[in-house]
Amino acid sequence: MKKPYEIINSQVAFNGKIIDVKVDTISLPDGKTTKREVVVRGDATAIVPIDEKGNVILVEQYRHPVGDMVLEVPAGMLEDGEDPKDCAIRELEEETSFIANELIHMTTMYPTVGFCTEKLHIYLAKNLQQGNFNFDDDEFIEVKKIPLEEAINMIYTGEIIDSKTIVGLLSCKKFL
Repeated sequence: MKKPYEIINSQVAFNGKIIDVKVDTISLPDGKTTKREVVVRGDATAIVPIDEKGNVILVEQYRHPVGDMVLEVPAGMLEDGEDPKDCAIRELEEETSFIANELIHMTTMYPTVGFCTEKLHIYLAKNLQQGNFNFDDDEFIEVKKIPLEEAINMIYTGEIIDSKTIVGLLSCKKFL
């Protein structure tokens, strides 16, 4: 049986540092065809670190696509062949200087299913200890500790606008 949506042709339109873009020609259930632009991006992890006082450790950094500083959970892309849990451990220390003695997988999601292949693994990090910062060369990050309830409220006031952060903060309540 033929799948109702089949890729007839796929062409790479752009190769970038962190994304590629392809244009797929697909068949529709009615027999017609259409083109779909797809952002191809590697998988990533996001981490919701909670300290012993119940504060969530967030990072604030400039996000050029929205032209503003954005408050978000630490996150980063998996390296080739890297396990998502190992990536979460690495990114947490790189961006916040904390090491998690307990890491709980909360959920996996596709942040932008309409046009992007990225799969995001979200973890809760607990029992934190101090490690070392190791920012990427182009990262300028400010680390902020905010009481968890206050951070969740910041979702509803529009101060937290990042999708992975919203999902992570709302998910962690189930695991605490």
